[in-house]
Amino acid sequence: MKKVLLKIDGMTCSACSSGLEKYLNKQDGIINATVNLVMNNASVEYDEKKLDLPQIEKFVQKAGFESLGIDNLQREEKKKSREKYKLWGFTIIAILTLYIAMGHMIGIPEIPFLSMHGSPINYTIALLILSVVAIVLGWDILKNGYKNLIHKTANMDTLVGLGVLSSFIYSIYGTYMIFKGHHEYVENLYYESAVIILFFIHIGRYVEARNKDKTKEAIQSLMMITPNKATVLKDGKEIQVTLDEIHKGDIVVCKPGEKIAVDGEIVDGVTHIDESFVTGESMPSKKEVGSKVIAGSINYEGAIKYKAEKIGKESTVSEIVRMVVEATNTKAPIAKIADKISGYFVPAIIVIAILSAIIWLIIGQTPAFAINVFITVLVVACPCSLGLATPLAIVVSSGVASKEGILIKNSESLENAHKVKTVVFDKTGTLTKGKLSVSKMFNYKEEAIANIPVDTDEDVIRIVASIENKSEHPIARGIVNFAKEQNIELEEVENFKNIAGYGVSAEYSNNKYLIGNSKLMKENSVNINAAIKDEEELEKDGNSILFVAESIQEENKFKLIALFGVKDIIKDSAADVVEKLQEHNTNVVMLTGDNEKTAKAIANQIGIKQVIANVLPKEKAEKIKELKENGLVMMCGDGINDSVSLVTADIGVAVGSGTDIAMDSSDVVLIQDDLEKISELMKISKRTIRNIKQNLFWAFFYNICMLPIAMGVFSFWGLTMNPMFASLAMTLSSITVTINSLRLRK
Repeated sequence: MKKVLLKIDGMTCSACSSGLEKYLNKQDGIINATVNLVMNNASVEYDEKKLDLPQIEKFVQKAGFESLGIDNLQREEKKKSREKYKLWGFTIIAILTLYIAMGHMIGIPEIPFLSMHGSPINYTIALLILSVVAIVLGWDILKNGYKNLIHKTANMDTLVGLGVLSSFIYSIYGTYMIFKGHHEYVENLYYESAVIILFFIHIGRYVEARNKDKTKEAIQSLMMITPNKATVLKDGKEIQVTLDEIHKGDIVVCKPGEKIAVDGEIVDGVTHIDESFVTGESMPSKKEVGSKVIAGSINYEGAIKYKAEKIGKESTVSEIVRMVVEATNTKAPIAKIADKISGYFVPAIIVIAILSAIIWLIIGQTPAFAINVFITVLVVACPCSLGLATPLAIVVSSGVASKEGILIKNSESLENAHKVKTVVFDKTGTLTKGKLSVSKMFNYKEEAIANIPVDTDEDVIRIVASIENKSEHPIARGIVNFAKEQNIELEEVENFKNIAGYGVSAEYSNNKYLIGNSKLMKENSVNINAAIKDEEELEKDGNSILFVAESIQEENKFKLIALFGVKDIIKDSAADVVEKLQEHNTNVVMLTGDNEKTAKAIANQIGIKQVIANVLPKEKAEKIKELKENGLVMMCGDGINDSVSLVTADIGVAVGSGTDIAMDSSDVVLIQDDLEKISELMKISKRTIRNIKQNLFWAFFYNICMLPIAMGVFSFWGLTMNPMFASLAMTLSSITVTINSLRLRK
C-alpha cells in the first residue's frame, strides 16, 4: 500500500472535485482517494502491486483533468505562466475581432482590405481565422461542456459550448454562402459572438484561479506564525535549535518578547502570554507552572521553561490549517439558477432540433430544408443570453459592491446574502477596535495628604503612561497609546521594575510609584477602600483594573492616587448595525473566545442578546454548524482564530483590518472596516437576484416565442424562419439581458 499527493489542474468547481474523487475511488487498485478543490490536489492511497503513478495519472486524465505530478511546483508555475500568456492572447484576439466586426458601427475607420462590404471575402476569412484561434484557446471550456453533456450533468460550460458552436456553425454556413456569391450573408456572421463569450468566460476562470491561489498562500503563511528557531535545555546548557530538532519531552526556554515554538506545558516561571491569534481573547492570559502554551503565541513578561508536547502536524496551528482546508473543501455548493434550468433545457433543445429535422425528412421535405430547420432551432434556442443572465448580473453587482467598499469573492455569497437568517460576530477586532485603551480613570489625588500637591487628570495620565512606556504588556501599551492620543508628552523614569504577575514600579520626579493589580497594593499595604465601588463599576463594564499608588514623602508607605479601567473599545457603528439587522428579523449572535463576563458586558452595550463565549476555533466552527440548522449563517470576523468559522459559515465576512488568513478564508471582505456595509451587502444581493430572474425571463422570451416558427410548425401557412432571423432573435435576447444587467449600476 502506497500514498501519493498529486497536483491537479482543471478543477473549476466543487462538482469537478467530487466527480474526480468518485471516479478515482471506483478504479481497481485505488484504496482511497480524497480530492481537495482549494489546494488543487488529490491524495491517493493505492496498491502498488496493481497500479503505478503513470496509471493513476491516466485515470485523472480520463476523468477530464490533468495531473501536474507529485508536488511539482515548477510544473504548476509553468501552467500558471501559460494561462497568463493565454489570457493575453485571448485579449488580443477579442480586440481584433471586435475591431473588424463592429468597429464601423461606432465610427472607427475600417481597414480597407478587411471592409465588410468592400472586401466581404477577406472580412469573412479574417473573422473565421480569429474565431478558430479563440476556439483552440478555449477548447478546455468546450471539452468540459461536452464531457458534462455526455455524463448527463449539463452545466454552464455546456451552455457556453452550445452557444459558441451554434454561432460558429451558423457562421460557417454563412461563410459558405458568401463564397458562393451571396454577399448579403456578410450581415449575418456571428463569429464575434463565439470569440467574446469564450473570452469573458476565460477571464472569470483566471480571476477565480488567482483567488484560489491567494487562499493557498494564506494557509501556507499561517504555518509561518511559529518561530524558525527556539532555545532548548541540553545537559543544563541553553542551545539554539530549529523547530525540526525539537522532540517531545524537550525543555524549551522562552524569554520575554519571544514566541512559543511548540505546544507544551510550563514547568518553571510565571508570565502573561498573548494567545489572541487562537482564542480571540484581547487580554493576555496569565501562565504559571502547569499551564498549557500554544505555538505562535507571544510571551510578554518573565522567562519561562516549558515541556514540548505537540510538535509538527500535532500542533494547534497545524490543526487550524487542517480545519480551514477541510471546511473549504466540504462547503456545499449552491447550484446556479441557470444550471438548474440548463439541466433540462439544453438536452430538450437538442432533442427538439433532431426530431424536427427527422420529422420533416419523413414528411418528404428535402435534406436542405431539414438541415435548415435543425440549425435554426439550435440557433434560435441557443442559450447565449442564458449563459450571460447570471454571471453578467453578478459581475455588475460585484463592481457596484466594490465601489461601496465590499469585496465579494464568489457569486454564491452575492446570491445568498439576502437570505441570511443569522449573523454571527466575533468580538475582538470586529465589534470592538481590537486595541486596549483607557475607558475611564478615577483621580483620588485631591484626597491626598497636605504635603502632596493635587494633580490634574492629565498629570496622573502623564505619570502612569511614562512609567508604563517601559513595559511591553498590552495593558501598558493601551495606556501609552491613550496618552499619545491626548497629546500628553511622556517623560523619563528611573529604577523601573517589572513585577511578574503583579504590575510595575518606578521613580518619577523623585517619587516612587506602584502600578498594578489589587495583589500588588495588598503586598505594599496600600489602602484601596476608597476605590472599591469604582472598581466594581469598572469590572462590571468589562474593564481590566490598574491601581496607582504614590509614595508618601518622608514615610515608608504608599497611598492610592488613581484607578484606571482599560478595555477594548466598541466600534462606533456596532450598535447601529445590530439594531438594523434585528429590525429585519435577522438573529444576531456574538461568538468569542473571550471570557463570558467581558463578552456579555460588551453585548449589553451593543444590544446583542445571544452570546457564546469561551470557545476555541474548533468549537466556534461547531457552534456555526449548529446555527446553520435554522437557516443560512453569515460569520463576521477578523482574526486567525476566525478563519475556520469563516469557511464553515455559509458566508464568511472579514473586516478590512483583519489578518491575511481571515481575509483569504472569507467570501466577502469589508475593505473600509465598516460594519454598516453588511446591510448594504444584503440589499445588493436582493437587487441582484431580482435582476437575474428578469434576465432569465428575457433570455427565454424571444427563444420560446420563436421556437415553434423555427421548428417549421407554421410553414404550411407560409410562416418560416431561417438561421439569419434566428440569430437576430438570439442577439436581441443577449442585448436585452446586457442592458437589464447594466441597470444594477444605478
